[in-house]
Amino acid sequence: MPFIRPEMKFFSGSSNPDLAEKMAGYMNIKLGEIERGRFADGEINLRIGETVRGHDVFIVQSTCLPVNDNLMELLIMIDAFRRAAANTITIIIPYYGYARQDRKAKGRDPISAKLVANLLTVAGASKVITVDLHASQIQGFFDIPLDNLQAFPVFLNYYLNNSDFNPDEYVVVSPDVGGVKRARKFAEKLKVPLAILDKRRPKDNVAEIVNVVGDVKNKRTILFDDIIDTARSLVGASEALFSKGARSIEACAAHGVLSGGGIKRLNDSGIEKVLITNTVPHVNLPEKFEILDISKLLGEAVIRVRKNLSVSILFK
Repeated sequence: MPFIRPEMKFFSGSSNPDLAEKMAGYMNIKLGEIERGRFADGEINLRIGETVRGHDVFIVQSTCLPVNDNLMELLIMIDAFRRAAANTITIIIPYYGYARQDRKAKGRDPISAKLVANLLTVAGASKVITVDLHASQIQGFFDIPLDNLQAFPVFLNYYLNNSDFNPDEYVVVSPDVGGVKRARKFAEKLKVPLAILDKRRPKDNVAEIVNVVGDVKNKRTILFDDIIDTARSLVGASEALFSKGARSIEACAAHGVLSGGGIKRLNDSGIEKVLITNTVPHVNLPEKFEILDISKLLGEAVIRVRKNLSVSILFK
């Protein structure tokens, strides 16, 4: 009997259905049928509406707010597909929650990023696709293949396709030492200089800028980071840059978590523009914010994974 390649099935969790719809449109595939509900006590109830036996299943689910609900739903979905005899289960997590808990910062801290990796693997995931992990070492937490995509091509297209963009006027700024590699790659692609902010964190969600390394005087600066959460550190970074003579400040981040008053904090700040992608869903953001679509990048990565082609070529 000749070998018949398993059919691909594409499903969306409830965290970011708009992104999943756009990905499905790019890949020219129909979203699979799945029913979601809650039992009286709040437990998640799922039912797959079509056969997946022997099929290669892809699931899109960001583990953003509400983090624990979205994570639990993803685990239940994986378990349901595994028990329904899917051939493989690839999970696409545009925003990987708990990623910032990747080490023991203090004596008795958990390493929650590793715990989440274990949960996903034990539930039955075959492969993981995510975007801009907060720390690259999280890839080593998984015992299954993981593709960590980079969002910088989306921001690169935004600036290079903007007729007002002049490389001589800009400087890319890394908001901390840990993000230098990410920011340097973006600066090299834009062909602009790089500056670095030296900061320390006296406690969680609080950052103090100690020094600015690089020349930002009379420059249009782009603060380039992976996550904007409460935005306290970003606003503090903007104040430090203005004190060094920066002409204007824009911010770019793959993941706009924007919790704890982050939206108001940014809107009231001197930051001119905030660019984020739709890895985390938002509606009715202030005019200062602009959401860039990452669905084509994710869709192309899924196609390449499906065809066993290189994914890294998308970022060269």
